[in-house]
Amino acid sequence: MVRGFVTDSSASAGVRLAADLPEPEPADGELVVEVRAFAINRGELSLLEQRPDGWRPGQDVAGVVNRTAADGSGPRKGARVVGIVDGASWAERVAVPVHRVASLPDGVDFSSAASLPIAGLTALRPCASAGRSSAAGSSSPEPREGSGSSPCSSRPRAARG
Repeated sequence: MVRGFVTDSSASAGVRLAADLPEPEPADGELVVEVRAFAINRGELSLLEQRPDGWRPGQDVAGVVNRTAADGSGPRKGARVVGIVDGASWAERVAVPVHRVASLPDGVDFSSAASLPIAGLTALRPCASAGRSSAAGSSSPEPREGSGSSPCSSRPRAARG
């Protein structure tokens, strides 16, 4: 059994810690992560009120590979990883698709890493959109005069020259 949070309309915060959840059963191409940290995202907080009792929140996760993917793909057992799932990461263990995990360098702590997946993808979205728009000739990913820097550039405007 695994401990994890589930929605519960009778609980004061709309969630409760359940101690009787089933162990994650990874599908093909998934591994199991022993969760060391997870992030709480604004979107998930609103979903707590919208989802039925028993729903398992959580998308961002950082931890250690507890069980490798059955096909041998992905990081090895014991590897430090960060990843993103469609739900259930607010738990002790979670199944994560191999294509949605990345190795975590030793110098990055689990809490910091867990805050990256959704926030990072959110930050990259305008860059991807700007690139598509730029290719069509309708806009540029470069910042406007006086804006300082673009979220799509890797260095501040002043450093770009």
